[in-house]
Order: sequence, then structure tokens, then C-alpha cells
Amino acid sequence: MPITRAVAPAHRIPFSSLLPFLLITFGLAWGIFGLFIFFTDPVVRIFGEISGRHPLFILSVYAPAIAGIAVVALSAGTDGVRGLLSRLFLWRCSLGWYGVLIFGIPAIFVAGSLLKGNFFSEPFPFETLGAALSAIGFMFVLGPVEEIGWRGFALPLLQRKMAPLWAGLILGLIWSLWHLPAFVLSGTPQSAWGFMPFLLGSVSVSVIMTPMFNRSSGSILLAALFHFQLNNPLWPDAQPYDTVFFVLAAFLTVWINRGTMFDRGAGVTQVTSLPPDGQN
Repeated sequence: MPITRAVAPAHRIPFSSLLPFLLITFGLAWGIFGLFIFFTDPVVRIFGEISGRHPLFILSVYAPAIAGIAVVALSAGTDGVRGLLSRLFLWRCSLGWYGVLIFGIPAIFVAGSLLKGNFFSEPFPFETLGAALSAIGFMFVLGPVEEIGWRGFALPLLQRKMAPLWAGLILGLIWSLWHLPAFVLSGTPQSAWGFMPFLLGSVSVSVIMTPMFNRSSGSILLAALFHFQLNNPLWPDAQPYDTVFFVLAAFLTVWINRGTMFDRGAGVTQVTSLPPDGQN
């Protein structure tokens, strides 16, 4: 009689894991910002003024990654966490998507800055090469880490229930709403921006990233590089005019990838790289 091996329940990441992921992600980030918003004076006395480099601001930015890793650890243990993080090393994708990463995103910021009228008038933001490299290094380990949670964890779960287009749209809405407290708290980078252009831009970016993510077999690395390019301090300030071009790019992306964007079975649905015995 052949011996059959049962699927280990710990290796499954159920769709219901999305709820604790969102509770941790929003609870940690909104909780930190809420302290600064509602208890400003005592919190500032203890922790100092909030800024883009404040340790508590960085902790809030890392909330999606912390949540994704924590939920995977509870469901699949250390093997599951290794399986999730191993997707940071997936790099194979079409040359077209690398072209978008290297040339397309900077072109959108340049176009937005030209439309804004500050491309030739604003000075280069760094006086030395060292200052530029320092800023680039900091931004490389700030926002891109979010993608362990957003694209690494949440997007595969959403794509189990819906086509990639709708999964990308919903994740973009969640992603933008998660940033909302930063828009009402002075000292954060978002405090100088308008929320509605940011929401439209975030949803558009999420839609653009979705087929890249699926084409690369669920690469967190490429999603992180895309996120870094959005925050790259070398690109000109194009807010809010860059939103126009991200929206147009999203429509173009959907049209080019229309064969898969509306196909519910076309998206990556695995959260970890464990063998696909069940919904891992």
C-alpha cells in the first residue's frame, strides 16, 4: 500500500490571513501616527519631532513587511518565512519591464516636472556626491521594504479570488489609504502633498506593478526596485503632475497585458516559495 504524505497545515497561508495582515499593518502605522496627532506635546517631548528619518516613522513604514513576516511565521514557521524572503532573489523578467524600471519611471517624473514647470528652475538637490549616495542608500532601505508585505504577501492572496486587474486596484486603494495619517501630520514627506493625486497615483502604480510581479513569478525584488524608483531622490519633484502620466501608463499597461489582467488564473497566488501542495 503506497504511503501518502499529508500536506502540512503549517505550510498553508489561507486567504483569511489577509485580515490579520491588514490589522497589524494599519494598527502599527496608524497607532504610531495617532500618538503624534492626538498626543503631540508629550510624544514629541519623549521621542522628538517626527520626520522622514525618525525611528518611529521608519517603524511605521516597515509595518507591512513586519505584518507579512509575522503572519507567515504563525502559519508556516521559519520555513515559510524563508520561502517568502527567498522571493527577494527572483530577478528574471522580460527586458521590457527592466526598461520600465530603468527608463520609464524616471521619464514619468521628468515629464511631470516639465508639466509643473520646475524642471529647469529647481536646483539639483545635493551639493556633493556623498550626500546624494547617502540619500539614495537611505531611500533604498525605507519604502521598498514595504513590498515584502504589499506585493509579497497581500497581492498573491487577492489574486486567488479575483483577476490581476481587480487585485491591483484593490491593493492600490488599501496602499494609499494606509498612508493617509502621514498627510495630516507635519514633518512627514507626505504632509506637503495632496491626498487625492496621491491616491490616483498609488492605484495606478499598483496596477502597473501587478503584471510585472506576475511576469517575474512573484519577484519581491523587482517590486522593491520599482518602489525605490518612485522614491528615488535624484528624480525631480513632479507632484502632483506625475499622477497624470502614471494614470496614462496604467491604462497602457492594462491594454498591453489585457490577455492576463482579466484572467483570474493568470496571477501568482503563492505567498512563499514552498512546494505548491495547497495554497502556500
